[in-house]
Amino acid sequence: MTERSLNGPGALQRGARSAAAVPMNAQDRPAEEKMSLWATLDKPLLIIVGLLLVIGSMMVFSTTFNWSLESRGSSTAIFLQDHMRNVALGVVALVFFTIIDYRFWKRFSPLVFLATLGALIAVNFFGDDVFNARRSLIGGRLQPSELAEFTTVFYMAAWMSARNTRVTSILHGLIPFAVLIGALVIPIALQPDLSSAVVITITAVTMFFLAGARVWHFVLVGLGGIASALVVLQTSITAQDRVSSYLAGLTDPTQAGYHTQQAIIAFVNGGWFGMGLGQGTQKFNNALPAPHTDSIFAVIGEELGVVGAALVVALFVAFVVRGFQIARRANDGYGALMTTGFTVWVAVQALLNIAVMTNVIPASGLPLPFISYGGSALLVLMMGVGLMLSVSRVATLRLNTAKRRSTGATTDWSWGNRRARLSRTSRSGSPAQVRRRP
Repeated sequence: MTERSLNGPGALQRGARSAAAVPMNAQDRPAEEKMSLWATLDKPLLIIVGLLLVIGSMMVFSTTFNWSLESRGSSTAIFLQDHMRNVALGVVALVFFTIIDYRFWKRFSPLVFLATLGALIAVNFFGDDVFNARRSLIGGRLQPSELAEFTTVFYMAAWMSARNTRVTSILHGLIPFAVLIGALVIPIALQPDLSSAVVITITAVTMFFLAGARVWHFVLVGLGGIASALVVLQTSITAQDRVSSYLAGLTDPTQAGYHTQQAIIAFVNGGWFGMGLGQGTQKFNNALPAPHTDSIFAVIGEELGVVGAALVVALFVAFVVRGFQIARRANDGYGALMTTGFTVWVAVQALLNIAVMTNVIPASGLPLPFISYGGSALLVLMMGVGLMLSVSRVATLRLNTAKRRSTGATTDWSWGNRRARLSRTSRSGSPAQVRRRP
């Protein structure tokens, strides 16, 4: 009997078949059954979002206590009854979407898209008219444009992953993409809500490019975006005023728009370390427009200073980095595209809000993600984070299962080949059963 006859490739295959034939006992069950929810959660992402929510809650209280005292007779009424309720609902949504496998929701993406499109059309006819714009339904509780931002990522991830072999095509890729995005952006632009339209366009185009679209497709979309922007500038007086005041402020800050000037004053007042939480003055008497929503980053600069503002920026950078890391670990294209889309969505919103407050771009009406006061905006953001955590959970479970099976297969192979198993005929030394050394 030779060593080759016992430990050759045939023996390895027989050992693997023997191990596969053994019934799975309690110790050999997949790792998914033994990992708790907490063990599979992405801790860095949770910490980042948690810190943003904490900072946001502090700043919402700081910017609403005087308003709450005047309108409701209590300095904490708006913070406790409205904002903390919104945070609680957001946490519930996050947990709900984290627990359920993200792939379960893929089948509902067309229904969500149609429902969102219906809400966008309805708000143009039946929405609440505020400042010559129709952007909300149900007494301001629901803003379909914010739901549309979520739907853009949710639906586009399902559509692009289902057509990953046709994204490079004009007929089956570029044209359907343009139609789908136009169906969402046009009703939003008619409200008008140009800021949300820009966010949706940038997010969708980024996802489309990362899904495998050709570079010249990207160029064509960019040219279409420039043409659309020129049309808006020619037809929208609001857009013309914002751009003209922005251009004037580039050379002389005193000629900038009122909103920009008040934000600059807030940052100057704050200095490096700020005036202290709740001690800012720009939020009073409507000096800084919408201090609890659009202008909350300027309040952060005034009360927490450059250091506090830099911390917020660093948290958003960390969110983007962690989001892309989760996308790289995703098990499929759907999870990778969806995680990338939600990451880009948050990044674009934060970047545009901060850029407006620092007079880098013309004024817009975007809130700061996770920090600004809001109901539907915070809810859809937390839903997105929940789906990102679900993608991370599924990847973690799959990785641990693969490691466990690999370890089990290696152990079975080594045990099965620890000693030779020969038939009685070969033990007796029959020439027909024993391979002799040449």
